[in-house]
Amino acid sequence: MPTFGRVAELKELAALVDGPDDRSGILIEGEPGIGKSSLVEETVAIAASAGLRVLRTSGAEAEHGLAYAGLHRLLYPLRHAFDALPARQFDALTTALGMSDVVAEPSPHLVGLAALTLLADLAAERPLLVVAEDAHWLDSASAEVLAFVARRIHSEPAALLATVRDGTNSPLREAELAVMRLGPLTDDDANALLDSAAPDLPAQLRRRVLAEAHGNPLALTELPTAVADLAESTQIIPLTERLERAFSARGAKLPERTRSALLVAALDDGNAVTETLAAAGVLLGSEAEADILAPAVAARLIDIRSGTVTFRHPLVRSALVAAATAEQRRQAHLAIADLLVESPDRQVWHRAAGTAGADEEVAAALEDAAERSRHHGGAIAALERAASLSATPGRRADRLLRAAELAIDAGRRETTERLVDAARTLPLTAGQEATANWLASGFDDGMRESPSRIGELAVLAASVAANGFPDAALRILWGAAARCFWSEPGPDTRRAVLTVADTFGIPDGDPRKLAIDSIVAPFERGEQVLGHLRALAATTGRETEVDHFLSSAAYQVGAFDLAAHFAGAAAPGFRAAGQLGLLTRALAIQAWSLARVGDLAAAAPIAAEAAAFALETGQPFMHASAIGVQAEIAALRGDYTQATALVADTERIGLAAAVRPVLATAQLTRGLIALGEGRFDDAFTDLARVHDPRDPAHSPALAAYFLTELAEAAVRAGQADAMTELLRGLEPAAAATSAPALHIGMRYARAVLAGDNAAELFAAALAADLTGWPAERGRLHLAYGEWLRRQRRVVESRTHLRTAREVFDALGFTAWSERARLELRSAGESSPNRDPDARERLTPHELSIAQLAAQGLTNREIGQRLYLSHRTVSTHLHRIFPKLGISARGDLAALLPALDETAG
Repeated sequence: MPTFGRVAELKELAALVDGPDDRSGILIEGEPGIGKSSLVEETVAIAASAGLRVLRTSGAEAEHGLAYAGLHRLLYPLRHAFDALPARQFDALTTALGMSDVVAEPSPHLVGLAALTLLADLAAERPLLVVAEDAHWLDSASAEVLAFVARRIHSEPAALLATVRDGTNSPLREAELAVMRLGPLTDDDANALLDSAAPDLPAQLRRRVLAEAHGNPLALTELPTAVADLAESTQIIPLTERLERAFSARGAKLPERTRSALLVAALDDGNAVTETLAAAGVLLGSEAEADILAPAVAARLIDIRSGTVTFRHPLVRSALVAAATAEQRRQAHLAIADLLVESPDRQVWHRAAGTAGADEEVAAALEDAAERSRHHGGAIAALERAASLSATPGRRADRLLRAAELAIDAGRRETTERLVDAARTLPLTAGQEATANWLASGFDDGMRESPSRIGELAVLAASVAANGFPDAALRILWGAAARCFWSEPGPDTRRAVLTVADTFGIPDGDPRKLAIDSIVAPFERGEQVLGHLRALAATTGRETEVDHFLSSAAYQVGAFDLAAHFAGAAAPGFRAAGQLGLLTRALAIQAWSLARVGDLAAAAPIAAEAAAFALETGQPFMHASAIGVQAEIAALRGDYTQATALVADTERIGLAAAVRPVLATAQLTRGLIALGEGRFDDAFTDLARVHDPRDPAHSPALAAYFLTELAEAAVRAGQADAMTELLRGLEPAAAATSAPALHIGMRYARAVLAGDNAAELFAAALAADLTGWPAERGRLHLAYGEWLRRQRRVVESRTHLRTAREVFDALGFTAWSERARLELRSAGESSPNRDPDARERLTPHELSIAQLAAQGLTNREIGQRLYLSHRTVSTHLHRIFPKLGISARGDLAALLPALDETAG
């Protein structure tokens, strides 16, 4: 079909092919027949003439449930290059494409990294264009991998061109591709195209075609062949249906044997001519030769090139399928299945499509296919279809619940809810009911739920445990506990959750029990939890999930140094396994904790990575948390413009879903900004909101861990009495737990509120163990130095102010450094100008790369750690060197001392 009226679009696509820019590719979207495929063909021709390598795949409705089918079509021709991949990537990719005997399901993100590495290496040899047509019909596994690649190839000599139909969903819509929206042709272009397609069309029919086509190029070229239908019809029919009728009418005129062969081709998830003819032979009961398809080629319904059957448009395929009877479709599917003995997964889907009513044998075969599936999306689809074919309600429920469990693992909340609801329409056994209950609570963020749901889950957990299903009960209770963090259910509900947890007989040192206790009762159980955490701190790195639970527990009870330690130990395991969802959570805890103790240089790249992965894995609360950490870091560094913008993003998410910890972190950053700008009344108001139970930012645990900032604001805003009253309210919590953040904050607050009698309190605060809490040590020295200078003990003040300046210079706390310098100047001592630390000259992403390079990792190893191509790493390093004033990789180690391995 000619690309009439698409000059501007072709220029944009040619520019994508001609040279790299900031885009990783273009997503062309529009209604069926609007010209997406024609533009793709023109672009492919331009790319080929420019010497680019073109790789192509396309979605097929028949393949939607076959995991990695689209990726197989794209990458299998490149299998000779797989051997150059790193071992983990090689295993993941070959397993995904069915080229390995490995049984374990590969992480989609590891498969994505392998595809990225492979394509980046090929692009280094010769620029590359990757084409994915009808991406809305790609299997979910392939679409996710292509979206992963699209987000990361902008610095490679490669681009992605994809097409999607209006009103459809695809992961590629969220892959940062530039969107090209195709609308109808103008009247002039529509007339020109119709002149080309049907120059002899009578005037009356010409007007009818133009009116029906609405500027749709496919309609303008195909409707003239259905002039009789147009002339007789007075109905207003949707354009897509009109086109399908035109194609099916054309197909109805073909010989019967040709129609049967075409139906087989339309239903087949393969496109080989030999397979189509063989299956047609089975269906017809006699051998089918190639000439059986000749009438369909002559009717411009299909093309046969290079041994494949290609429909001229997806609407041709759907029209032929819709025109057949249900029995004809079933028989065609069974004929295809007869040929696929060597491809059991494809075979079982065709057997299922050819089955009417319940068939336990086919259902069991689908269940086996789900077990073999290399991606949760394919397994979910297989189990759901198996459920529909199940012979008994019990088997149907089992399969629906198993599919729902996989949907939780894949992070698909709506799919989980739909499957559980379907299972609950059936008579369930006690065990099935327990499973349904924990699945219904499987998403622990409590999104779109009332806090009353927490109490309901606690009661449900107790009931499930009493029925003899402790694992399901514990899962439900974990969901209830986690919701106590994101929302505030009140003391009665918290006590109810604790009571149930205590009846389960779990040892107090069990990481799951520690995590539940710490979230639900961070002060009441804080001392007990802290004792176990301190004992376990030397045993990290053995079990990733255990370290993750421990990091959550440490974070809740205010041991941010331990939280950073445990989260840092958990992250490498999640990273190596490609579990980016859990990695995101570990990184968010690690970044938040590091920022609180003052290690901004380590926190910044971790927070940036957590924010990016949270978006990619669909975790809005985690994304808001990571953005909140970035806002806090910007405020501590004195970049109030950036901090204000970031905190607005954080608050937007937090307010929409009433996520208290996110809103509390936002208020902390607003308080830090106000403190830095000298707006002390505003700072106190912002920070005090976290302590007000009526405020949406009220977060009982986190409120107790911002006391240093609140006390400073209170003193400077003349709110000492209010601060004293607030401290009095925290005395019971302080008596119950030795939570480091709480006690450090209270010691600081008591000292700055003591007036002329503060010396002993400052000395006591500085004498406490502040190992691992450099920011708090710096704040104490600064506040003590300021107090000493006001007491006219100038010489003594200089020692503390000098220490504070050195601490804040080292940490990159720019605003605090300036305060220490001003105080020192007032105390009669000048300070050298502070040069930005090497880490501060880099973006968080660049810093991640530079730190790993400083540790001696190769570009390829860095890429594997950060889920980037090694060429992207190389590009970043070449940008990093000039920023740091160095010219060689070996100079990085001196500028960026290697981090402890658990930090990454």
